[in-house]
Amino acid sequence: MTRPLRIQYPGAFYHVTNRGNERKAIFKDDKDRYTFIDLLSRSLEVYSVNLYSFVLMNNHFHLLVETPLGNLSQFMRHFNISYTSAFNRRHHRTGHLYQGRYKSVLIDSDTYLSMVSRYIHLNPVKVGRIKMMPVSEQLKQLWNYKWSSLPGYVSQEERWGFIDYTVGLEDFGGDTPQGRNSYKKQITTDLEEELPIKEHIVAQSVLGNDDFVQRIKSTYLDSKSHREQPALAKVHKYVAEDVIIDIVCKISGESRDRLLRKTCPLRQMTMDLLYRLGGLTNPEIGKLLGLDYSTISQGRKRFRQRIEKDEEMRALHSKIEEIFKDKDLTLY
Repeated sequence: MTRPLRIQYPGAFYHVTNRGNERKAIFKDDKDRYTFIDLLSRSLEVYSVNLYSFVLMNNHFHLLVETPLGNLSQFMRHFNISYTSAFNRRHHRTGHLYQGRYKSVLIDSDTYLSMVSRYIHLNPVKVGRIKMMPVSEQLKQLWNYKWSSLPGYVSQEERWGFIDYTVGLEDFGGDTPQGRNSYKKQITTDLEEELPIKEHIVAQSVLGNDDFVQRIKSTYLDSKSHREQPALAKVHKYVAEDVIIDIVCKISGESRDRLLRKTCPLRQMTMDLLYRLGGLTNPEIGKLLGLDYSTISQGRKRFRQRIEKDEEMRALHSKIEEIFKDKDLTLY
């Protein structure tokens, strides 16, 4: 069987799943689930990925994500390795945890985002004897299922801090009491029907209307071999690296030479900005700064930790980001 294509570009939305090897459990208890959540939250921040919905099942998980930097593969590789290592270490085991590589379906967010979100949230009642229960009993299971983003869609008190609930609620009137109630009513309706998702997936990889599928095909698949190839084209431009460095220097008062060569929090901030706004990979940033790519990853992580505690650095970082939002900068 041909492997599904990996189509990546900045701003893409995906339904991501991964299943335990031989369909075995990937969570043995709640401590494993909390570890998974913690590592997921960290990975989302490190790779600037947005998470809109999730559910953890016994032997698999579902995520609905957006990748502003077009870096799904890097994000998932880091996250899966992190959790596998933690799971193996805790349970004194070795080897693969997952059944092959993760699966991802590129989503037409205008047409299918809400439907995929609801499909993910319905998973806990689509297994075993639960799916044979009356709708009223299934609803009780759903509202009480802890390891899902669904409760936060209907109650602000049940929210996880690393989830963006606003996007999934847009079709229902927004993140308002009315919008949350409308989402809740739709979930009830969905329980009585089969959400038409799987039959609309094209080539195991794309879920969208005809225009979306054709656009993806013409942009990323035409004139390529049938073998999987990474999508190299960008669908929008990033702020040039020189502009980022110049603005950091101007706002901070640091010289360009010292910024690029001196180990300091400002240098770590620059790493973070080059990754998130410049669209550079860790190896590319490492080459620019004369560092190993793993040092860049650690530097960006330390910076994100620092600004949680350092108000002055956080204010400087926010000021620089506002400049990028407000001004018409030179792009490449």
